Amino acid sequence: MDLRLALYELAMQQGLDAGASSRLQRLAGLDEEPASLAATLPRVIAVLGAALGGLGIVFWIAANWDAMGRWGRFALLQSFLAVMCVGALWRPAARVPLSLLALLATGALFAYFGQTYQTGADAWQLFALWALLTLPLAIAVRSDVLWTPWVLIALTAIALWVQAHTGHRWRVEPDDLRAHLVGWLLAAALLTALAAPLRRFSGAGLWSLRTGFTLWVVLVASTALGGLFHREVAPHYAWGLGLFAIAAAALATRRWGDVYGLSAVALGLDTLLVAGLARMVFEDHRGDWVAPLLLVGLAAAGLLAATVSVILKLSRRAAEQEGSA
Repeated sequence: MDLRLALYELAMQQGLDAGASSRLQRLAGLDEEPASLAATLPRVIAVLGAALGGLGIVFWIAANWDAMGRWGRFALLQSFLAVMCVGALWRPAARVPLSLLALLATGALFAYFGQTYQTGADAWQLFALWALLTLPLAIAVRSDVLWTPWVLIALTAIALWVQAHTGHRWRVEPDDLRAHLVGWLLAAALLTALAAPLRRFSGAGLWSLRTGFTLWVVLVASTALGGLFHREVAPHYAWGLGLFAIAAAALATRRWGDVYGLSAVALGLDTLLVAGLARMVFEDHRGDWVAPLLLVGLAAAGLLAATVSVILKLSRRAAEQEGSA
């Protein structure tokens, strides 16, 4: 619950004037500086500085591309990566931003290697190698500052792998079901490894998990919708519904519960259900469009309301269980 909104509601119920409302907010501590700001703000600034520094290195190399030889570029990137790793090991206070710079430098080094030697490797292989080699760094640092971009890199590798095994095209054909299923399950396994029950081993936090859930839902839902609107409904649609249903059931439990993940999966599931109803209603439809549109709109609104109600009940139950524990 938002404390400020609750205070506004209380002030309206009690008929408080502006002065009394201001005193109520001061008593609640809303006018004071957040207690964690002094500790959090320097870390945020350091992380932003590290990200901008890494981009600055990349842009500087691009600006001086013609003035540097091949070995000079490699030496600069490798030296920068080594210095960031040594600095992260030597200075614990700056470990997180320096490790972020090392992760970015690793990607820049692989990108330059692939561009220089034209190895013929698919893009997914470079992203997969990038994720694999920086995984020990993310585990060692145990910070969402590294886990969040790492999840983005790993899921990009999975998406590019699926694209490479579907004729290097973003297509949804019945014969491509195996490649899509492998990609979906790999991404789901990655999210499972970052979830709360295994967090004591990975050190991942909420932001990396939420990023992963968002990307996984987009990956599955977009492919399932492509299967739905295929000439004949492809099996991707049924598999997408099944995976979302299984994920929603798991996220509704106490052990694997996550409100954001449940909300994202529920949104994907509702989208697929409404889209399936729309195809069924409008397929081979002739005549008036008002009644079918009204039916789909009412079904979507009712499904969304029911979903929100269930998620709110589950979140309240989880809060009560945590309070009584």
